[in-house]
Amino acid sequence: MDQAIRAVREDVARLHAELVRYGLVIWTGGNVSGRVPGTDLFVIKPSGVSYDDLAPENMILCDLDGNVIPGSEGSERSPSSDTAAHAYVYRNMPEVGGVVHTHSTYACAWAARGEEIPCVITGMADEFGGPIPVGPLAIIGDDSIGQGIVETLRGHRSRAVLMQNHGPFTIGVTAKDAVKAAVMCEDVARTVHVARQLGEPIPIPQAMVDRYFDRYQNVYGQPSDDRREK
Repeated sequence: MDQAIRAVREDVARLHAELVRYGLVIWTGGNVSGRVPGTDLFVIKPSGVSYDDLAPENMILCDLDGNVIPGSEGSERSPSSDTAAHAYVYRNMPEVGGVVHTHSTYACAWAARGEEIPCVITGMADEFGGPIPVGPLAIIGDDSIGQGIVETLRGHRSRAVLMQNHGPFTIGVTAKDAVKAAVMCEDVARTVHVARQLGEPIPIPQAMVDRYFDRYQNVYGQPSDDRREK
């Protein structure tokens, strides 16, 4: 188990740099977490720590109720303010191995309007299988956000949700997969916003959305690829 925890610590610490690289966060906002495979544990970033200072040893190990594991590496720090939300997702969506929250500009702009992002480009059909939905306005700091994420995404193809007046949360089979979804969410939020400045975007018929999604999820990439990490 120690080896598995260490591997997730390293993965989650490294993936936070991807949020910075793709311009999805500012200052210390946003967070990545990853489930420790085969356990009821997950790893998440500490609260209010600069991205430049994040390292495997200061990632925080929590149980699925969001409690910090006493005596574990980094346990002297406070975990992210979104820890309870991440924990709720892991408890209620056992297929999820990673959760990400960002404050990316265009996705937050859609969230501020409380408007889903319509599926009007093929890349969005590929990645999300339809529109990116809006979740409810929720309190930060308890599991209210987690409840909204689960209620909105359970049974939905999208791995991204725009929490109203807040911003995007994404899920994945791994932490890397959830980060990819966050990157793609901001990309489509920006593209569809720009398209609307030029005129009304053309919706993709549902039958075509289904075909694009099936091809991308089951055919695209190399045979050895994890389909969610292409």
